[in-house]
Amino acid sequence: MSETEKSNFSIELFLRKTFKSILDKIAGFLINLGLKPNIITISGLIGNIIAAILIGSGQLFWGGVLAMLVGPFDALDGAMARLKNEPSKYGSFIDSVTDRYDELVLLAGLLVHFIMVDEWIGCVLVYFAAVGSVMVSYVRAKAEALGYSAKVGILTRVERYLILIPGIILGKPMISLAIIALLGNITAIQRFYFVRKQALKDSIQ
Repeated sequence: MSETEKSNFSIELFLRKTFKSILDKIAGFLINLGLKPNIITISGLIGNIIAAILIGSGQLFWGGVLAMLVGPFDALDGAMARLKNEPSKYGSFIDSVTDRYDELVLLAGLLVHFIMVDEWIGCVLVYFAAVGSVMVSYVRAKAEALGYSAKVGILTRVERYLILIPGIILGKPMISLAIIALLGNITAIQRFYFVRKQALKDSIQ
């Protein structure tokens, strides 16, 4: 596997390819109901907001279950756009923005929960997990805006989701947050140095 192939590999792409046929069937059904991709995107965000409210009120299990159920919506909107042959820059923009909100509202729910139970360590972990999440996304967005690639790292958005949700459902969110806080920020640093490597190569050429 070449360096480029390694940099483009992610669990998200693997899952999308593995469950493509199932996603296409569900997406086709939703299209037949007259629904549009952006409606699914916004519905996922609303679902995560409700999940965050549940989490903040101390109902971690049900909040985690709801977040898990609406998680696939992020893949469904893309599948619907592809089947309708209507992919658009604006749709991609909405999808990216709501992805950030989806993750941050869940972290906000956990922050409220920790404040309510007077668990300051949990609050600190939420902060560093949020920093890692934002920086991973920002480094990639800024890099791509400058013409570089930054699709590398050990903990991208889907991986963070797969770590966070089980921790919430099992009532052990601090374990998940500690992992995300550590590996998320390491991923941001990995992307920084990956871009730096490309920049140095360009300067030599």
